[in-house]
Amino acid sequence: MSDSIAQQVAHDLLEIGAVSLKPTEPFTWASGIKSPIYTDNRMTISYPTVRRNIYTGISAIIREHFPDVEVIAGTATAGIPHAAWVAQMLDLPMIYVRSKPKDHGQGRQIEGVLKPGQKVVLIDDLISTGGSVLKAVDAVKNEGAEVLGVAAVFTYQLNAADENFSARGLDYFAVTDYSTLIDTAKAEDLITESDIESLKKWRENPNQWNI
Repeated sequence: MSDSIAQQVAHDLLEIGAVSLKPTEPFTWASGIKSPIYTDNRMTISYPTVRRNIYTGISAIIREHFPDVEVIAGTATAGIPHAAWVAQMLDLPMIYVRSKPKDHGQGRQIEGVLKPGQKVVLIDDLISTGGSVLKAVDAVKNEGAEVLGVAAVFTYQLNAADENFSARGLDYFAVTDYSTLIDTAKAEDLITESDIESLKKWRENPNQWNI
């Protein structure tokens, strides 16, 4: 991903409030982890220019790293809109993957047409540890398709994600990332020097981080 696109999307996320940085008033994630950052990329779908920057960036990632892709898959629910725009831009079929099979009807976990052997790229809005999107990877593989890799809007660049993807032999890429976001926030005077140090320490060890 080019630095200019990464910086632009980092700016976009900060500007619309999709990302909040509060090193001195941390958020508590559902997992219980205390975090100086909260991300809600679902907000991006309401801003045409922002979402265009994102799907253009994801499309560029796919063209560069996964040129053999045959199907674009979105993770439910936050990855679905981005997958739809990317599939349209690349003129490819699209599917989406539920977090678990439906408990009624035909009990499908994957919606859309997916044929055995097809090459798939999964799109998610956010990579933290990678756990949720890797479950979607399993669902796609269970249908006999091949997963080439994962593309996302944003990654926290956590070691846990690198380890989890490496264990599966999969690559993942994001339009922008935690380091770029911090640099952009600093350039725009949204955080202080002491904030930066705290933010960097969190990424190195989220479980042991404290204010």
